[in-house]
Amino acid sequence: MTQTILSFKLGITEEKLTAHAGLAIFGEFVHATGILAEANKALRGPGSGAGYMPSEYVEPLMLMLQGGGRTLEDLRVIRNDAALCELLGIQEIPSSDAVGDWLRRQGSGEGLSGLGVIRQLIVRRTLNRDTIADYTLDIDATQIVAEKETARLTYKGERGYMPIVGHLAENGLIIGEEFRQGNDAPGARNLEFIKYCAGQMPAGRRIAALRADSAAYKADIINWCEEDDKARVLFAIGADLDAGVKSVIRALSPEDWKPYQDGHIGETVHSMNRTKKAFRLIVIRRPAQMDLLTGSEKVSERYTVIASNRIETAQETVSWYNRRGDASENRIKDLKIGFGMERMPCGDFAANAMFFRLGTIAYNLLVLFKVSALPGQWRNVQVQTLRWRLYHVAGKVVRHGRSLMLKVAVWMHDLLAEIRVRSKDLACAT
Repeated sequence: MTQTILSFKLGITEEKLTAHAGLAIFGEFVHATGILAEANKALRGPGSGAGYMPSEYVEPLMLMLQGGGRTLEDLRVIRNDAALCELLGIQEIPSSDAVGDWLRRQGSGEGLSGLGVIRQLIVRRTLNRDTIADYTLDIDATQIVAEKETARLTYKGERGYMPIVGHLAENGLIIGEEFRQGNDAPGARNLEFIKYCAGQMPAGRRIAALRADSAAYKADIINWCEEDDKARVLFAIGADLDAGVKSVIRALSPEDWKPYQDGHIGETVHSMNRTKKAFRLIVIRRPAQMDLLTGSEKVSERYTVIASNRIETAQETVSWYNRRGDASENRIKDLKIGFGMERMPCGDFAANAMFFRLGTIAYNLLVLFKVSALPGQWRNVQVQTLRWRLYHVAGKVVRHGRSLMLKVAVWMHDLLAEIRVRSKDLACAT
């Protein structure tokens, strides 16, 4: 053997070892949720007895996305981990090409609606674990750069896609998403999307508040929020600096402005041509930043405007609106970076829409996993931390007669055992 830097030797063992012992525990949790059985009912099955069932595609994809895989080729890591597959009872895993074909077939049919049923199951199971009745919906569009032949140029001048995502602010669940072409305007069909998200809420739960950027500054959305006096939806929406808004800003008197952070804040009442009720218009005025390249300022002041129907101080509304940065924008970043949704695997738009929805399901599974199976101190960890501290730990699979055992280090045993008990409780509660 060639001498290397350190003194240990490299050998081969026939023992069944896995570097993903914690991922096996998560896989057991996936079985406990019931989504695999639901997948076989909600998605189109194979055309012959020799084909794979939908769950045989969904399970390895959930494991791959949860474990840190970023492309369909990364399914090979799951397939080659014989110990992990034995623990989870996985007999065979489709090839990456077969998975790509499956995404295209399902995407061209009713696959998206089938995955919607699975996502709604996870949402219902998660919301049943709290006592909240009224939730806040945060919506935002995000760009995915993709050099695909079928992708279109976004408003940022790059080829790709522009999906819109709806989060529940209180727990981070993705309640809805729509995969869109890159040339779809961020403000397109937003009311339809908001109504879709509201329709995903289980009985006894509702969308009671809405936060969005200026893409949602539209009369039909404001009218929808105000249409039911008894169940009106509170909103804070970034407003466009259109001619009407600029006019009301100019009409504010010096007495209307109050010091606020590094500028001033003021408010007035405003309405659009097609809004049925007037609403508050909160204006933040700050000094313009100097252009570092030219050393000049094109304007002396810059404005941020928020439309709202909330009854509180202007400062409180601004503070509530700004929290969408963490509740929506950062969570979309977690979805894209943490679950590999910043790139799409296929040249087919419908197949990529399927893959993106599968990514949101993997994301929601993590939310349910944290609130139902993990101890309290793990509730706020991100998926990258979970992979490092839980999923990617070593284990040895041993079979004694009919018994199968996963052996792990002493310091991991109690945590994994606790998670397994909690997963069983979840399965029994369904």
